[in-house]
Amino acid sequence: MSQIVTPDICDAYPEVRVLDPIFVNFGARDAFCGPIRTVKCFEDNSLVKQAVAEPGEGAVLVVDAGGSQRCAMLGDMLAAQAAGNGWNGVVMYGCVRDVDDLAETDLGIQALGAHPRRSEKRGEGQRDIPLTFAGVTLSPGEWLYADDNGIVVAERHLPLEG
Repeated sequence: MSQIVTPDICDAYPEVRVLDPIFVNFGARDAFCGPIRTVKCFEDNSLVKQAVAEPGEGAVLVVDAGGSQRCAMLGDMLAAQAAGNGWNGVVMYGCVRDVDDLAETDLGIQALGAHPRRSEKRGEGQRDIPLTFAGVTLSPGEWLYADDNGIVVAERHLPLEG
């Protein structure tokens, strides 16, 4: 894979959309990209668990957890499962936990912050729908590129130099 440098992507492709700079890197991969798959849920990570159990095929799971700062929606076990099933990354509009383990998991993980409490398990939420947060609408099938500089979204896969 070519090197992902979001400032270079923004320079080469001014049409990309840039998420508000509110995310923190937690995974072992500082940079990641892939086609978007989505989950929308609030303080219930049942559908996140369902998604990471499926083949990721190099995709990025984008989760709209409503920006909740009251519980974690991804921890060490789900992150390890995502990495093992071929996901490239997870972008969590919410919190994660087990951050020391996440830092050693071969997965890109960006989230709003860390929280020690786990989420509820009620089976609620939606999958594969457009999500809007951090000033951007993200749709399944679009491409997400992330690094320590930020997160950008493109309507298609972008050829990267490198």
